[in-house]
Amino acid sequence: MNAVDHTLLSVENLRKTFSIRGGFFRKPLTLTALDDVTFTVKTGETLGIVGESGCGKSTLGRCILQLLKPDDGKVLWLGQDLVGLRAEAMRLWRQDLQVIFQDPLASLNPRMTVGDIIADPLRALKPDLSRAERRARVIRMMEAVGLLPEMINRYPHEFSGGQAQRIGIARALITEPKLIVCDEPVSALDVSIQAQILNLLADLKDEFGLTLVFISHDLGVVRHVSDRIMVLYLGRIVEMAPGDALYAAPKHPYTRALLTAVPIADPKRARERTIEGLVGEVPSPINPPSGCHFRTRCPYAIDDCAKARPPLEPAGDERVVACIRWREIDEKGLAAATRATTGAGDVPSPEAELRLEEVQKPGFTPEDPRPDLL
Repeated sequence: MNAVDHTLLSVENLRKTFSIRGGFFRKPLTLTALDDVTFTVKTGETLGIVGESGCGKSTLGRCILQLLKPDDGKVLWLGQDLVGLRAEAMRLWRQDLQVIFQDPLASLNPRMTVGDIIADPLRALKPDLSRAERRARVIRMMEAVGLLPEMINRYPHEFSGGQAQRIGIARALITEPKLIVCDEPVSALDVSIQAQILNLLADLKDEFGLTLVFISHDLGVVRHVSDRIMVLYLGRIVEMAPGDALYAAPKHPYTRALLTAVPIADPKRARERTIEGLVGEVPSPINPPSGCHFRTRCPYAIDDCAKARPPLEPAGDERVVACIRWREIDEKGLAAATRATTGAGDVPSPEAELRLEEVQKPGFTPEDPRPDLL
């Protein structure tokens, strides 16, 4: 998983909103999907993007590929800003930027054979290739992803979910791209099939020298494939760090809550660990909280959290964190942070003491952990 120290993709201050009709005699509402997102991806790197449903993961991937046009910001590919390019100009870069979609069967045309589906990008982006050359490339790519050449004339409904995703991977690789956006490529598959697809992606990355942006809500999957991990919450980056460092010592309260909600196979370890549960619902992206978007669910929130947006601060080990209290939380832990939020000096209120006692109790289950979104 070693990445060359060369920036392939640079996203700067990216912002994307959607207008929602408010009904008769009402002004349209604005949903903010991405809010000032900035990051880079190096050659040969796998950047994992995680967060709850609705945090902007897939929107970010589509904005990178210019399938959605951002409202503001830049998407620099090898120094060229893709934002604002016309369709014909963007077509020149399409063969370098490809995508693997979440639902394998829904992303395949049921009226086309497997051979035609995989060859379709070649017809659009490399029209100078002859029919024989396209067929040879398709067969070679089918073998690379574990599909038999004899399947070339079959239709998508004749394949299982795992096989259909292999077809999607072959289609993405057929133009020999430099970067692939993997938009939750294994979330619709069985666990055993997930492992096969993840191992296949790892092998193909090494074989073809790929750079991946891997989007998922499954933290275990992201840990398996990523060099760096970016955590999104309501369209904002809250933490970004190398994978091993983030899992070993998460700094942001939201990251800590996500990781403690991941199931542990060992029942003894599961009973002994402390769960930093989240309470309440995810705020609406139409009307997000002021200051830090996470403050309404954060056990460490103070009045200052509502006053201004927390900047992304360097936290060592190539890590950035968007929290004004991350040092205090990291050094003193949950108990000290809880005392500080009570407003009563070093003596926590009875409610805070009870909450702290419950959170630290083995087997504690938060009111609304929303495991289906993690």
